[in-house]
This record gives sequence, structure tokens and C-alpha cells, in this order.
Amino acid sequence: MLGSFSGTTVPALLNSTSNQLYLHFYSDISVSAAGFHLEYKTVGLSSCPEPPVPGNGLKIGERYLVNDVVSFQCEPGYALQGHSHISCMPGTVRRWNYPPPLCIAQCGGTAEEMEGVLLSPGFPGNYPSNLDCTWRILLPVGFGAHIQFLNFSTEPNHDFVEIRNGPYDTSNVIGRFSGTEIPGSLLSTSHETTVYFHSDHSQNKPGFKLEYQAYELQECPDPEPFANGVVRGAGYNVGQSISFECLPGYQLIGHPVLTCQHGTNRNWDHPLPRCEVPCGGNVTAQNGTVYSPGFPNQYPNSQDCTWLLTVPVGYGIHLNFTLLQTEPYNDFITVWDGPQQTAPQLGVFTGNSAKKSAQSSSNQVLMKFHSDAANGGIFAIYFY
Repeated sequence: MLGSFSGTTVPALLNSTSNQLYLHFYSDISVSAAGFHLEYKTVGLSSCPEPPVPGNGLKIGERYLVNDVVSFQCEPGYALQGHSHISCMPGTVRRWNYPPPLCIAQCGGTAEEMEGVLLSPGFPGNYPSNLDCTWRILLPVGFGAHIQFLNFSTEPNHDFVEIRNGPYDTSNVIGRFSGTEIPGSLLSTSHETTVYFHSDHSQNKPGFKLEYQAYELQECPDPEPFANGVVRGAGYNVGQSISFECLPGYQLIGHPVLTCQHGTNRNWDHPLPRCEVPCGGNVTAQNGTVYSPGFPNQYPNSQDCTWLLTVPVGYGIHLNFTLLQTEPYNDFITVWDGPQQTAPQLGVFTGNSAKKSAQSSSNQVLMKFHSDAANGGIFAIYFY
């Protein structure tokens, strides 16, 4: 609608924007007046001036008549400054509702696409002086960035680009470049990569243009099978953690929790642990099994291992030798009815027999295993 008018004020000049115009007059049942007198003439519908194509950008739309819309896009690496859509306005003088936008290379920003382009400010022209620009490439966990420089020219030694393997100023630097030689390709091994550019107060150069593309990081090595234990955890990707537990009678040697590290070669932050039978120790479980060192393999030679079994006061301990295969007389297990070797002996067990048992009269039992310099063996003692 071009307007609605009433009263005694003469409306301003009106221009239609098409080849037809609809005029509607309405009067009610009360006061009458002189009404109106208007004149019209045919005028040509001129178009808006053709908007310029922004440098490093695209213009979409070839019609510039009233109400026509033209849109703009920037080439990869450039940001649109202004309005992405402009419309040809009606009026005596044809004009766009907004000025055409510009495509500029910004000083820093965040890139979250799986691939993209980063440019120094002003590219392909010279960058300004005294810049400190930081771009952050943020990818999904499990992906790194493959970075390839297409153009590179900075003031040698003074203006530089730094690539960091992570989101922080303190993250590991995987590349620092200055001068006119195009750097080789880089692989970040973190899903967060930082690109930092610095220019000083003196010479200005065209700067750089780089492309990045996400690539999938490998998983850390599968820790299974984990002998004599279990592994708990959801996965082996970068940043994920797993935990290790040993079966009863075994002791964990190493770190119980490992985290998959960033790095060109996927690996855990500590060596894989292992479950071993300890040579002695304090056992406070109310039931379980004591194994010979190295179980299920044969025990080593020249061992002297001591275990102290302790259950709550008021309870005794029953020992059942479910497996006994030692060198007769030379390798043996001595059991005392108490916490020290001065307590009464419950027996000395050796040879290849099994199904032997012993019963304590107190809540503590001391066991000592001795092997000589020859011939190994194996044993398992269940207690409850």
C-alpha cells in the first residue's frame, strides 16, 4: 500500500512501482466535503544501479527493478562485512536499501568447519603493521587438522606465523615460520589447533593463505587381552580413558588409569600395566586365593615370600591347598597359627600333593614360601 489519506492535508507526491494502481474512496453517512482531485501521468520504472561485485566475493542476482533482491557471498577465508541481501527500494530515485557489502580477511576468528581457509588481514594485499591475530580451528574430538600453506610472504625474522597443537598460548608449537619460503604441510594431533600471526611496526608483506582439512586420528592400541585382569572403558580415541583391575590374588603393576594422548602416533600416556602375583604381602580379605609368584607359570628360583592373612577378630582362617606342585623338601610353604614365626606351626607343605588343609585358632595366619636355586613349581591356596 502506498498510503491512506483523510482530512484536509494534501498528500505528497506518490509513485507506483508497477504498471497498475488501485484507488479506493470511502465515505460514511455523516458530514460531506469537497472530496479530492488528483492527476496522474505515466512514468518509466527505472532500475537501481547495478551493485558492484565485492572484491574476493560473488554477486547473485541479475534483476535490479523495484523489490528485486541481490545477494552476496565471499570466497573461502573472507568474511562478509555488511548485509548479505540488499533490495531495490521504490521512490523517485531508485536506490538499494543497504550499500553493497565488502569481503575482508579478518584478524583472527574461530573455524569450526571440517575444512576451510585462513588468510592474513588484507590478503592478497599487504597486511597492516602491529598485528596480533589468533585463529582457532575447533574440530570434533578424534580429528586433527592437516594444514597446507598456499601463499607465504612475511618480513623475515620479525613477522611470523605460529601453529600450536592445542587451544592455549602454552600449547606445543609444531611450526613457526617467517620469510618468503612456503612452509611444508603440517599435521596437528589435537582437535583444537591455534594459528597465531604477529607483525611489527615496519615492513608489510602479502602475508599468508592456508588451507586446513580435518583428518581422523587413529585410536590408541587395544590393551586387550589383559592377562589376569579386566579393562573398563568406553573407547580408545584421543582424550578417552580406560581403567584396569586385576583378578583376586593378583596385584596391579603400573598405572590403573590410562588416557589416550594427542600425537601423530596414538599412544597411551603411560605404559600398559600388568597383573602379577606378589611375592608376599598383607591380605585382609575375608576369603580369596594366594598364588605362587608368577602363577599360572612356574615360580622363580630363590624366592622367600611371606603373607600375613588377617580376618576380623572372632574368626579363624581355613586354608585349603587346591594346587600344590613344588620340589619336594627343597621348596616348601610353612604356616603359623598367628602373625609371627614364634606362633605354633600349622604345618609345612611340600611336594605334589593337594587337598591338604589347615585351620587356625586365631584371626591371623602367617605363611612363608621358600624355593631353592633349582626346579620351579606352582601352588594355589584358597582361604576362608
